[in-house]
Amino acid sequence: MVTVQATTAQAIGHALELQGVSRRFGGLRAVQDVSLSLAPGERRAIIGPNGAGKTTLFNVIAGDLRPTSGTIRFYGDDITHLPPHDRVRRGIARTYQTPLVFPRLSVLDNLYLAVRGVRPRRMSLRRPRASDAEMVRARQLAEQVGLGDAIHALAGALAHGQQRQLELGMALAADPKLLLLDEPAAGLSPGERELLAGLLLGLDPGMTILLVEHDMDVAFRVVRQVTVMHEGRVIAEGTPEEISADEVVQQVYLGSRHD
Repeated sequence: MVTVQATTAQAIGHALELQGVSRRFGGLRAVQDVSLSLAPGERRAIIGPNGAGKTTLFNVIAGDLRPTSGTIRFYGDDITHLPPHDRVRRGIARTYQTPLVFPRLSVLDNLYLAVRGVRPRRMSLRRPRASDAEMVRARQLAEQVGLGDAIHALAGALAHGQQRQLELGMALAADPKLLLLDEPAAGLSPGERELLAGLLLGLDPGMTILLVEHDMDVAFRVVRQVTVMHEGRVIAEGTPEEISADEVVQQVYLGSRHD
């Protein structure tokens, strides 16, 4: 089975593929006929001004919203109508604009629950031991996202940037093939943005990453390809250098950076 899946993925060449995806809210066309594809291991950002449709498209990919039309494929399989939890099981994980953590639990407990949530018998009431594989993995994740010295701190007492790090660790607990990051740098200080960029650059190069981000310094440092949206449509695609030099993109989104 693994060999067949690998062969299929190689033949298709896409980790994620959107074909003609649209989403309406009544008479409002938030996303209009978007097609894009990501190769395995690709790092891509979706950027655009407020109201461009980025978050709606992101939520359609994650399964929180269903498209009005179009098709979404993940390693060749049609996942257009799968609910979010089925997408997680297939290898898709996401973060949110506002970090979703358990504020009254410790960092370690948050990570442990994230690890348990994607394992068999996840509803077991057995008390975990320090030597359990899930607990060991939780400690590894804490180290990976820079929280190794804060494992006993309550998540609700963490600084905003640390909560972002914790949520990233919780997303990584699923060992995702595709990581969706919804404005991961929002509200971070310059030092925290620098730390975030370093964490993202240190992730497994085989993991595909798609992020929505307003902070171009973070996005352009982390990704290799950029998709620009405006009024629900894709208006440009290219490398960070190509997008920065694109006159149309400057007019609709990046112009203020050069004033």
